[in-house]
Amino acid sequence: MREELLRIIERNSRIDLKELAVILGAEEIDVVNEMAAMEAEGIICGYHTLIDWEKTSIEKVSALIEVRVTPQRGQGFDRIAERIYKYPEVNAVYLISGGFDLLVTLEGKSLKEVSAFVSDKLAPLESVLSTATHFILKKYKDHGTILTRQYEDQREKVSP
Repeated sequence: MREELLRIIERNSRIDLKELAVILGAEEIDVVNEMAAMEAEGIICGYHTLIDWEKTSIEKVSALIEVRVTPQRGQGFDRIAERIYKYPEVNAVYLISGGFDLLVTLEGKSLKEVSAFVSDKLAPLESVLSTATHFILKKYKDHGTILTRQYEDQREKVSP
C-alpha cells in the first residue's frame, strides 16, 4: 500500500482521503495512519502546489546552475551543498554525475537578479571552482504535469 499511496499523492496531494482509501482498497483510518507515519519518518517531506507562473502577471525567472566544487575532506559535497541550500533564493540542490558536481535551481525576479546571485553569492564560495547558468525559457512539463497545450493541426483536411 505504501508505494502506491506515495505515487498517488505525489501526483495529487489534495486527493480526498476517502477517495484515496477506495483506490487503495483500504480503510480511511489506515490511510491516515500510514501518511502520518511516513511524515514522522521523513518520507513525506511536504506538500506543494504546482503553479504555471507564465499565466500570471508575476515576473519570475527560473535558472539551473551547474556548479563544480572541491569536495571537503571527510565531508564530501555535503558541507558546500548545505551552504548553498541555505540561501532563500535556492529551490533545490542536487549532487549530479558528469562534468559538474551540483545542480542548483533557483528563482528570481529578473535575469539580472539571478546573475547577481550567482556572481555575488555562489561563485565566491570557497569550494566553488566554476559555474554554468542556464535560464529556463519555457516549461513544457513539470512534476509530471503538462503545462502547454498540445499542438492542434489547424489545416483543413482534404480527401482524395
